[in-house]
Amino acid sequence: MRHLKRTAKLGRTGEHRNAMLANMVCSLIIHKRIITSLAKAKAARSVAEKMVTLGKSGTLHDRRLAAARLHQEDAVGILFDEIAPSQKERRGGYTRIIRMNQRQGDASQKAILEWVDLGTVPEAPTQEKTAAEPKPTEEKEAKAAATK
Repeated sequence: MRHLKRTAKLGRTGEHRNAMLANMVCSLIIHKRIITSLAKAKAARSVAEKMVTLGKSGTLHDRRLAAARLHQEDAVGILFDEIAPSQKERRGGYTRIIRMNQRQGDASQKAILEWVDLGTVPEAPTQEKTAAEPKPTEEKEAKAAATK
């Protein structure tokens, strides 16, 4: 029985799948955005979010766990120094997947996997009226007085 074994196999052996996902997450950390198939993006998302969770605590043990999973020290440095501090206020959902059109060759769904940045959320514009601007009722009263 395959209970609790819901890993996306992606047509690869376990070692190949783990190495591919580690390389994809390192590319995501370094380039901030990758384009891949939808199935690979969904599989890489869970690994990336777990690495950010390790990076948010920032202990030496967590740094070593991330280095053991990712196999690239420069990506681990970027993760712990830049990405994890910028996601400090979030409680999950550090990545987003944007679906794209299908590929030409194998007709698989393409997707963009990228970080959700807190700094890029636009603020709602404030609509404060100043005292110098006449109110609509004052404009009507002024026009009515001028026509009399």
